[in-house]
Amino acid sequence: MPTAVSPALQTGHVGLNVSDLDRSIAFYTQVFGFEVGAQGAEPGRRFAFLTSEGRLLVTLWQQSDGRFATGRPGLHHLSFQVESVEEVRAAEDRLRALSAVFAYDGVVPHSEGATSGGIFFEDPDGIRLEIYAPTGADGGTTPNGSAPTCGFF
Repeated sequence: MPTAVSPALQTGHVGLNVSDLDRSIAFYTQVFGFEVGAQGAEPGRRFAFLTSEGRLLVTLWQQSDGRFATGRPGLHHLSFQVESVEEVRAAEDRLRALSAVFAYDGVVPHSEGATSGGIFFEDPDGIRLEIYAPTGADGGTTPNGSAPTCGFF
Protein backbone atom coordinates (compact mmCIF):
# COMPACT_ATOMS: atom_id res chain seq x y z
CA MET A 1 0.00 0.00 0.00
CA PRO A 2 1.37 3.46 -0.84
CA THR A 3 2.22 5.76 2.04
CA ALA A 4 -0.43 8.21 3.17
CA VAL A 5 -0.37 11.90 2.50
CA SER A 6 1.83 13.90 4.87
CA PRO A 7 0.77 13.86 8.54
CA ALA A 8 0.99 17.68 8.38
CA LEU A 9 -2.03 17.70 6.04
CA GLN A 10 -4.47 20.54 6.81
CA THR A 11 -7.84 21.56 5.45
CA GLY A 12 -7.35 24.23 2.83
CA HIS A 13 -10.51 26.03 1.75
CA VAL A 14 -14.10 24.88 1.39
CA GLY A 15 -15.98 25.44 -1.87
CA LEU A 16 -19.74 25.98 -1.74
CA ASN A 17 -22.27 26.03 -4.58
CA VAL A 18 -24.67 28.95 -4.21
CA SER A 19 -27.70 30.10 -6.14
CA ASP A 20 -27.14 33.88 -5.85
CA LEU A 21 -23.51 34.95 -5.60
CA ASP A 22 -24.19 38.56 -4.59
CA ARG A 23 -26.52 37.49 -1.78
CA SER A 24 -24.01 34.91 -0.52
CA ILE A 25 -21.09 37.35 -0.64
CA ALA A 26 -23.13 39.81 1.44
CA PHE A 27 -24.07 37.09 3.96
CA TYR A 28 -20.56 35.66 4.45
CA THR A 29 -18.85 39.04 4.63
CA GLN A 30 -21.40 40.43 7.13
CA VAL A 31 -21.51 37.35 9.36
CA PHE A 32 -17.86 36.27 9.32
CA GLY A 33 -16.08 39.46 8.34
CA PHE A 34 -14.54 37.77 5.27
CA GLU A 35 -13.10 39.87 2.49
CA VAL A 36 -13.49 39.18 -1.21
CA GLY A 37 -9.99 38.22 -2.34
CA ALA A 38 -10.92 37.55 -5.97
CA GLN A 39 -14.09 37.45 -7.97
CA GLY A 40 -15.19 36.25 -11.39
CA ALA A 41 -18.15 37.90 -13.12
CA GLU A 42 -18.18 36.14 -16.49
CA PRO A 43 -21.71 34.90 -17.26
CA GLY A 44 -22.03 31.25 -16.31
CA ARG A 45 -18.73 31.38 -14.38
CA ARG A 46 -19.42 33.65 -11.42
CA PHE A 47 -17.40 32.98 -8.27
CA ALA A 48 -15.83 34.63 -5.23
CA PHE A 49 -12.82 33.73 -3.11
CA LEU A 50 -13.40 34.77 0.51
CA THR A 51 -10.39 35.44 2.69
CA SER A 52 -9.52 36.35 6.25
CA GLU A 53 -6.18 37.97 6.99
CA GLY A 54 -5.05 37.06 3.48
CA ARG A 55 -5.85 33.35 3.86
CA LEU A 56 -8.36 31.76 1.49
CA LEU A 57 -11.11 30.05 3.54
CA VAL A 58 -14.29 29.76 1.45
CA THR A 59 -14.96 29.79 -2.27
CA LEU A 60 -18.46 30.50 -3.58
CA TRP A 61 -19.54 29.17 -6.96
CA GLN A 62 -22.81 30.36 -8.49
CA GLN A 63 -23.80 27.12 -10.21
CA SER A 64 -26.85 25.75 -8.44
CA ASP A 65 -30.57 26.29 -8.03
CA GLY A 66 -32.88 25.65 -5.10
CA ARG A 67 -31.79 24.90 -1.56
CA PHE A 68 -29.15 22.67 -0.01
CA ALA A 69 -30.42 19.09 0.28
CA THR A 70 -29.53 17.82 3.76
CA GLY A 71 -30.86 14.35 2.98
CA ARG A 72 -28.30 13.67 0.23
CA PRO A 73 -24.66 12.60 0.53
CA GLY A 74 -22.22 15.49 0.71
CA LEU A 75 -21.39 18.30 3.09
CA HIS A 76 -22.99 17.86 6.51
CA HIS A 77 -22.10 21.28 7.89
CA LEU A 78 -19.30 23.83 7.89
CA SER A 79 -17.96 24.89 11.28
CA PHE A 80 -15.95 27.93 12.33
CA GLN A 81 -14.15 28.24 15.67
CA VAL A 82 -13.82 31.54 17.53
CA GLU A 83 -11.97 32.17 20.77
CA SER A 84 -14.82 32.94 23.14
CA VAL A 85 -18.51 32.33 23.70
CA GLU A 86 -18.95 36.12 23.69
CA GLU A 87 -17.83 36.10 20.04
CA VAL A 88 -20.38 33.36 19.35
CA ARG A 89 -23.11 35.51 20.89
CA ALA A 90 -22.02 38.54 18.86
CA ALA A 91 -22.28 36.44 15.69
CA GLU A 92 -25.72 35.27 16.83
CA ASP A 93 -26.83 38.92 17.10
CA ARG A 94 -25.57 39.65 13.55
CA LEU A 95 -27.38 36.56 12.25
CA ARG A 96 -30.64 37.49 13.96
CA ALA A 97 -30.43 40.93 12.31
CA LEU A 98 -30.13 39.10 8.97
CA SER A 99 -33.14 36.88 9.80
CA ALA A 100 -31.04 33.71 9.62
CA VAL A 101 -32.67 30.36 10.33
CA PHE A 102 -31.37 28.72 13.54
CA ALA A 103 -31.53 25.03 14.47
CA TYR A 104 -31.58 25.82 18.22
CA ASP A 105 -32.18 28.88 20.33
CA GLY A 106 -28.94 30.41 21.58
CA VAL A 107 -25.57 28.84 22.36
CA VAL A 108 -25.80 25.10 23.03
CA PRO A 109 -23.11 22.66 24.22
CA HIS A 110 -21.65 20.15 21.79
CA SER A 111 -22.68 17.27 24.06
CA GLU A 112 -23.79 16.44 27.59
CA GLY A 113 -21.32 18.01 30.05
CA ALA A 114 -19.21 19.66 27.33
CA THR A 115 -17.80 23.14 27.80
CA SER A 116 -17.51 23.71 24.05
CA GLY A 117 -20.57 24.79 22.12
CA GLY A 118 -22.01 27.20 19.67
CA ILE A 119 -24.80 28.26 17.39
CA PHE A 120 -26.17 26.24 14.48
CA PHE A 121 -27.80 28.01 11.53
CA GLU A 122 -28.25 28.12 7.75
CA ASP A 123 -26.87 30.39 5.07
CA PRO A 124 -29.28 31.83 2.46
CA ASP A 125 -29.13 28.58 0.43
CA GLY A 126 -29.83 26.34 3.43
CA ILE A 127 -26.20 25.23 3.89
CA ARG A 128 -25.79 24.27 7.55
CA LEU A 129 -23.20 26.29 9.46
CA GLU A 130 -21.83 26.44 12.99
CA ILE A 131 -19.86 29.02 14.97
CA TYR A 132 -18.46 27.66 18.21
CA ALA A 133 -16.06 28.36 21.05
CA PRO A 134 -13.93 25.69 22.78
CA THR A 135 -15.16 26.79 26.22
CA GLY A 136 -18.00 28.78 27.79
CA ALA A 137 -21.06 26.70 26.88
CA ASP A 138 -21.18 24.82 30.21
CA GLY A 139 -24.56 24.51 31.81
CA GLY A 140 -26.53 24.84 28.60
CA THR A 141 -29.13 22.31 27.56
CA THR A 142 -27.98 19.67 25.08
CA PRO A 143 -30.61 19.41 22.31
CA ASN A 144 -29.90 15.79 21.35
CA GLY A 145 -29.29 14.05 24.67
CA SER A 146 -26.15 11.92 24.38
CA ALA A 147 -25.76 12.45 20.60
CA PRO A 148 -23.42 15.21 19.38
CA THR A 149 -25.31 18.46 18.84
CA CYS A 150 -23.32 19.26 15.68
CA GLY A 151 -24.19 15.87 14.19
CA PHE A 152 -27.97 16.07 14.27
CA PHE A 153 -29.40 19.41 13.22
